[in-house]
Order: sequence, then C-alpha cells, then structure tokens
Amino acid sequence: MLDTLELLFSQEWAIRALISSSIVGLMCGALGCFIVLRNMALIGDALSHAILPGIVISFIIVGYSTIGFFLGSVTAGLLSAFAITWIQRNVNTKNDAAIGIVFTAMFAIGVLGISEINSQGVHLDLKDFLFGSILGVGNEDLYLISGIGLYVLLSIVTFYRYLFVTTFQPVIAETMGISVKMIHYFLMLMLSFVVVASLKAVGVILVVAMLITPASTALLLSDKLKIVLIIASFLGFLSAVLGLIISIHWDTTPGPAMTVVATLIYFLTVLFAPKKGLLFKSIRSKKLSTKIRFEDTLKQAFRLHQKENLSYTELQNRLGYTNQVLKKNLQSLAKNGLVKISPELVLTESGQKEANKLVRAHRLWETYLVNQIGLTAEQIHEDAEKYEHLLTEEMLAALDEKLGFPDVDPHGSPIPRIGE
Repeated sequence: MLDTLELLFSQEWAIRALISSSIVGLMCGALGCFIVLRNMALIGDALSHAILPGIVISFIIVGYSTIGFFLGSVTAGLLSAFAITWIQRNVNTKNDAAIGIVFTAMFAIGVLGISEINSQGVHLDLKDFLFGSILGVGNEDLYLISGIGLYVLLSIVTFYRYLFVTTFQPVIAETMGISVKMIHYFLMLMLSFVVVASLKAVGVILVVAMLITPASTALLLSDKLKIVLIIASFLGFLSAVLGLIISIHWDTTPGPAMTVVATLIYFLTVLFAPKKGLLFKSIRSKKLSTKIRFEDTLKQAFRLHQKENLSYTELQNRLGYTNQVLKKNLQSLAKNGLVKISPELVLTESGQKEANKLVRAHRLWETYLVNQIGLTAEQIHEDAEKYEHLLTEEMLAALDEKLGFPDVDPHGSPIPRIGE
C-alpha cells in the first residue's frame, strides 16, 4: 500500500487522476444532496445514459476532442431533460415511465452510433464511457473537470437560498417571485455538467452512484442542509480517493472501486449513525422498553399501594411479568429509592411522587385526546398508556396550560398536580 501511495504522488498521470477524482467526488457529493432531496435520482441516472448520442455526434463532427465531447454531452443531456419534463407535464404518462422512455431511447441511439463508427474501422471504446478511464486523464481533461467543479460548487454557494427554498417550499418560492421551473432547469444544467465531468472518473453507468450514495449517507448523519452538503462533499471526495488508491493497488477498474467504497461507507453509516443508525436505534429501543417496564411496575405498585393491597404476588398478577423480569424491575426501583423490597414490598414517598407524575401524564393525555382530537373516552386508554412514558415535564406543562389546567380526566378521575 505504501508503494501505491508513493506512486500516486510521484507519477504525473497518477497526480492528474487523483486531482480529477477528488474534484468529481466533491461536486457529485454536493450536487447529489439536491438530487436526492428532490427525488430526482432516476433523472440523474437518465441523464448519465442520455449523453451518449451527444458523444457520438461530436466525435463524428470534430473527432476525439474533450471540448467536443463536453459540448455534445451537455447538449444531449439538456435535450433529454427538456424531453422528460415535457412528457411529464403534457402527456398522460407516469413520471418514472417518461424518464425511462427518454433515457433508454437516447442510450440505445448512442450504442447504435458507436457500433456504426466502430464498424467503419474507427475505434471508439464504449467501455471507457460506461465505466470510466480516470487513469487516462490528460491535461485538457483535467482543466475541463476543474472548471466544471469550480462552476458547480460556486453555483451551489451562490444560489443556495434559491435551491433551498425551491427544494423544501416550492409554493412559498413562487409567492416570493422565484421561478421554480427556472431553478429546476438550472439544476438540470449543473447535473449535465457533473455527469460529463464524471465520465472519465466513473463512466455513465456509475456516476449516479457518486451522486446519490454520498448524499444519502450524509442525510443519515445530519438534518441541517448546510452540514449535509459539507459531509456529502467530504464523503464523495473520500470515496473517490480511496477507490482510486484501491484500484491502483489491486490493479482493477477505478470507477467501480469508487462506487464500492461509497456504498461500504453508506452501509457502515446505516449501522452506526448516532441518530438514525440501526445499532443505536436498537439500543434506544431497548432502553425505552426497559424504561416502560420500569415505569409500569412503579405505576401498578402505586395503584396497589392506594388500595393497601401492595404485595409481590398481586403486583405480578397485575403486570403479567415473569419472576425474573419483575425482580429485576423491583431491584432497579429499590436502587433508585422508589420502593423498599425487604422485609416486605413498600412504596416510598419518592416512589409515590414519581408514580403521580406518570398518572398525571396519562390523564392529561387522555383529556387532550378527548377535548382537542375528538376521540371518545373508550378510545383513549391504549394511546395514553404509550405516550405517558414519552411526555417530558415541559410538554406536560404546555399541555396542561393548553387544556386550561383541568382537574379531572374524561373518566372523572382526578388529575394529580405537580408536587402531589
């Protein structure tokens, strides 16, 4: 691996590949956030395939030219974007079907064109366009990728507010005088640029992965768009660089290696993201289940205490827990000073206060469901049993005030006050 890194920073072709892949990763990550949030992933895939006829036509006109490929690809991409949008808005065809119709037709035309060119003895390798050829990036390619990357990133920074409001609140954007349609086509233009710039790095088939995967990963890590943009850009950069290093070290194709790295990072995030990761969700779910069992034990002990019938046997009959679970709950309650277990089961003063809070939460929520939502008294108990464990003191205070500080719940039971 050290030999690979030494090669990466010593050979001119490797340095060009490193710079190019880094720029592609950055701009794909940043732009991909808006593509994902606008549910345009399939359009990104469509444009990446639809540019192929533009490459063929530019090759016929000007030969093997980076600028020619760029102009032809962008033109084909924009024509495809307009065609898709026109069909979606004017023809009785499903949105995803319109995308599929246009991009498959354009891709097929491109493949036919390349086949025809190759049959005439002129070599135009379809594989390079499908899967990329980052190790063959020349100076002209590098200038083009750098220029597009700078343009895209500056455009996102400059028009961030317009992109933000049209993404999340298009109706409000219209009332503010912002043309949602114009922003949509501007995004299509940037998407076409990014697809063309990514041709050398990952090819038309895999560019959608670099657009979608880092952005989707970033959205698992934050809910703030500015932070999401930064994370997605970094992850796109990291995926591209690590994929390039791996491909050189194991002598494999760079584009697929970058895609695999981005996907691995995504699945690691799916497992370990602090808020949305499956592991931490499982831990939080387990903690909540334990808390609910703990509080249910306390509440039932309080009810039996009020009837002067608190005993281990009666408590187990009420809860339906096994001996092991009930003993564990009672030990936790005793550790927190809410009950005394020996010589007999006794609810302490602190335990009564904590239980009163649960009863208060339960009855306030039942009152809210009847008075504000319009449910009947027979419909509310199960819902209140769930939410009494989730309502914080601040939420209960706001709920109490909204209801006008009621004294009884819909069943006629008194609602305990704070401190009782």
